[in-house]
Amino acid sequence: QVQLVEAGGGLVQAGGSLRLSCAASGRTFSRYFMGWFRQAPGKEREFVAAINWSGDSTWYADSVKGRFTISKDNAKTTVYLQMNSLKPEDAAVYYCAAGNRLGKFPHEYDYWGQGTQVTVSS
Repeated sequence: QVQLVEAGGGLVQAGGSLRLSCAASGRTFSRYFMGWFRQAPGKEREFVAAINWSGDSTWYADSVKGRFTISKDNAKTTVYLQMNSLKPEDAAVYYCAAGNRLGKFPHEYDYWGQGTQVTVSS
């Protein structure tokens, strides 16, 4: 079992930055693929970024490529999502997730955090 707790959400102006964190506890964190997803009101949960267990391979949704950076600190059992040049369309509840393989769909992940709200004002 893995427990995930996100933090770092908030209100930011368009063009600003936020860094989300996801602290993990429980089973061996370093062996999991970690992903970030987001869900806006009335929309399906969508893939944002993922990172492999060693932290040396990353994947991004086209909509955030070049603006967001996912990273992982196995010593701190924490995964981060640095979000720059935020746009109003980035506003959503952001969730981190852990799984045994790379996935870009929610059902491919086994463990989820409770989410953190990101609001971007125009």
